[in-house]
Amino acid sequence: MEYLLVVRWLLAFVALGALAFPVSARLFRGFPARGIGFAPVVGLAILTTVAYWTGRVNYGPRTAWLGVGVLLLVSLVSLVTDIDREAVFDRRIDGRDLVDGIDRQAVAFSAVVFVAAFLFVVAIRAADPAITPAGGEKFLDYGILRSLLRAETLPPFDVWFAGETLNYYYGGHLTVALLATLTGTPAAYAYNLGLAGIYACLIVGAFDLARAIASDRLEERAATRAGVLAAVFVGLASNLVPVIGIALRALPESAARTLVGIVTTGGPEAAEDLFTGTARFSYWTASRVVDGTINEFPLFAFLNGDLHAHMLGAPFLFAGTAIAYAYWRTPEESRGRRRGLAFGIVIPLVGILAVIHTWDVATLLGVCWLALAFAPASPITLLPGGDRLRSTLRSRLDEGPLRVEIERTLGALAVTAGIGAFGFLLAAPFLLSASSEQTLALVDPTDRSALGALVRVHGAFLAAFFCYLLGRFSTRRVPIVGSVLAVAAVGVLLDVPAVSLLGPILVLGWVAARTDRDVGFETVLILAGAGLVGLVEIIHLAELAGPGRLNTVFKTYFHVWVLWGVAIGVVLSEAYARGFAVPATDSDVFGVRRSLRTRLPSEHTIARVIVALLVVSVLPYAALALGGHFAANDAGTLDSTAYLEETRPAEAAAIRWLDTHATHEDVLLEAPGTSRSPEGLAENPGEPGTYSWESNPASSFTGIPTVVGWSHQIGYRGVESYYGRVSDADRAYAGSDAERVAVLREHDVRYVWVGPAERARYGEDVSIGHLQGVEVAFETDGVRIYRVDHDRLAA
Repeated sequence: MEYLLVVRWLLAFVALGALAFPVSARLFRGFPARGIGFAPVVGLAILTTVAYWTGRVNYGPRTAWLGVGVLLLVSLVSLVTDIDREAVFDRRIDGRDLVDGIDRQAVAFSAVVFVAAFLFVVAIRAADPAITPAGGEKFLDYGILRSLLRAETLPPFDVWFAGETLNYYYGGHLTVALLATLTGTPAAYAYNLGLAGIYACLIVGAFDLARAIASDRLEERAATRAGVLAAVFVGLASNLVPVIGIALRALPESAARTLVGIVTTGGPEAAEDLFTGTARFSYWTASRVVDGTINEFPLFAFLNGDLHAHMLGAPFLFAGTAIAYAYWRTPEESRGRRRGLAFGIVIPLVGILAVIHTWDVATLLGVCWLALAFAPASPITLLPGGDRLRSTLRSRLDEGPLRVEIERTLGALAVTAGIGAFGFLLAAPFLLSASSEQTLALVDPTDRSALGALVRVHGAFLAAFFCYLLGRFSTRRVPIVGSVLAVAAVGVLLDVPAVSLLGPILVLGWVAARTDRDVGFETVLILAGAGLVGLVEIIHLAELAGPGRLNTVFKTYFHVWVLWGVAIGVVLSEAYARGFAVPATDSDVFGVRRSLRTRLPSEHTIARVIVALLVVSVLPYAALALGGHFAANDAGTLDSTAYLEETRPAEAAAIRWLDTHATHEDVLLEAPGTSRSPEGLAENPGEPGTYSWESNPASSFTGIPTVVGWSHQIGYRGVESYYGRVSDADRAYAGSDAERVAVLREHDVRYVWVGPAERARYGEDVSIGHLQGVEVAFETDGVRIYRVDHDRLAA
């Protein structure tokens, strides 16, 4: 194992966090550790933003170090210009003296969480570090990383569409590439260490945010417990599929299969997957619950090992959410700070987040809208002429719910629209060149999620949130319970299970937040997650990259998980400390509590039992999946390409040669990772299959652009453009000599790769070396690489 590299990357994150801490402390003043858990992400955001913009002129090692210099400058400016430094570096927190102005105990907790999370994923990846094509998109992710490390300007060349620049969100890969450059780490190791660093940023962000939210109402120990629970639910928890499987195996088979018929609606295969439980456990099953969609959660994603955009964006989404919470905590009279957070910080974050993972932008804007709508300060005062507008509104409307919703909900919407508009302007150079042929579409009623699937995916969260929110209504409970039942009944009548499950949460959360029912920012996160789950039952993004609403649910559910992971940490910690219900004089509204009080355990005891059951219910996956992972794998290295030497030695040697001799401006020709035609793709999308070795290994492992890559390029380039290039590749390998020369010239091909995939597609005798100007440059038992001299090339 490469221990020195691990230490080097840990020190790099420590250095970035230290440089960014003055900025983080100013943004997150009042947080228990002054935002130290977000300092690495703040540093990475500044570093990536600088590289993204300056890289459009010139990109390389100097760009990375320029980003570090700008980070240092911004931190110095934060220290010098902060007019309230005593608030940033206060000498006391909650009555405790600080050392050198910093709460070292809180900082130590965050540091331990970060290091533990980092080493956790290092251990996972050291057992199985391989970049393989099956079960994910590692070839895509590694190809983007390699192309960035070769690039001289941004955006980099598209590794799977030579001659064009990349129009897929690459900002997170840029972050990892910058870290690789600053630490002098080869891409094969940076891939896995980048995964570990991103996971650590995600988990410490969950810990710090939940601890900060809980500290508003709970004592220090309970707030820390909230952070730990959030870290567990975000980083280790799974949905209820594994625990249901285990429970079913404990029952008699006849009873178990009867229950399976009740809780599953995905057909015989889904029922059998659920019934087998631990007997045939696969880490994969729990990520495919809602029919026709992907339902990932962080542990699955990082165990699977893709360096994918939805994972890379999550820590930055947390940082934006923490900024929304910092706004929430800012009093109305501090208008300058509120405007600075809303416009000066969130807008640049939206700009770079669009490049990292565009889906995160919509979720962050939704969180900001809810934070603005429910924060103590009126959002309308952030607008130009806001005071006059508020006075006019209050003079024309009587005090009541209508005025409140217009002022706060619509006012928040106006502010959020402004943030989104300016954020779009910053992201416009990327967004205007990104994937096309995407439209909003209504979800077909037959494609909506079934009740059983929703419960299996979200059940633990929904149970905790329902108990928590209902407990906020110890007074006037009958009307609110009636409203909840009415909403659930509407869902039943309309045959829309999501309404029955999420409607009560939305009603309880909105009313509790609006009527000051002793709730905090965790309710904003609950509402945000519930809104997202409900939204994807109504609309989805129709795109060529995936069928139906697969991609929409995939990306959205990941956001829901991390937001709800923080919220449930706060909810369960408070329930453990106080119980679910708030004290009230009329809490015996149904007339039964007094008579049962002497016969049943106390409400506090029941709450603690519920907390324990919920935590236990989401942890079997971690035990089973990690146990299986370490039992089956023991590579003992972080080199993601080392396995090639054993499994594909001939191709490994050819890849090394190509990596050494080719430049980022050269163009490679290899067999496309798809069927020959749109018709063939429709009939058999897996032949030769996107998720197989035939998906352009040479370009993926070197970052050298190939003429045409995997079939997902359809989603980025369109059907006609993509299959035009597939036809070109086929003519270059199997056409007439004149056709071959024409293709080589049209795409300025420098190297031609002939390996197992090409022989399987075009025949064992496929060759191009007989053409004038084409000669063998490198050859092994299984691969031949031709070099094309365009000055001598002739038919």
